Amino acid sequence: MKVSGVDFAVVFVDDYPAAVEFYRDVLGLEHLDYGKIPGGEFETGSLTLQVVEASAVGREFEASGHPIALHVDDVEAARSELEAKGVEFLGETLDTGVCHMAPFADPAGNALLLHKRYAPRN
Repeated sequence: MKVSGVDFAVVFVDDYPAAVEFYRDVLGLEHLDYGKIPGGEFETGSLTLQVVEASAVGREFEASGHPIALHVDDVEAARSELEAKGVEFLGETLDTGVCHMAPFADPAGNALLLHKRYAPRN
């Protein structure tokens, strides 16, 4: 077996309409709504985020503290744009020596971060 990629990541939320407003309208991701359940898909360009109201699939909601890193060309510019839309960041932008990262959360409290690698991988 050879894994050739990742097709999607599941993001459980407790309020799907609020998630749609955030992922589609604030982050600007293309959205496909499932219609039958409170859930849908949001396209990032390299990974589909399947956002689903946890209770609709028999799960108890618990926000994820494991961030999904959203690639952007300029972390500071993207951060400023999101701050202008009311997004609160969880601290300063980090410079790790190889990348910039700016952590924030969706309305359900799921961890996200803006990310840009500026140094080559070793």
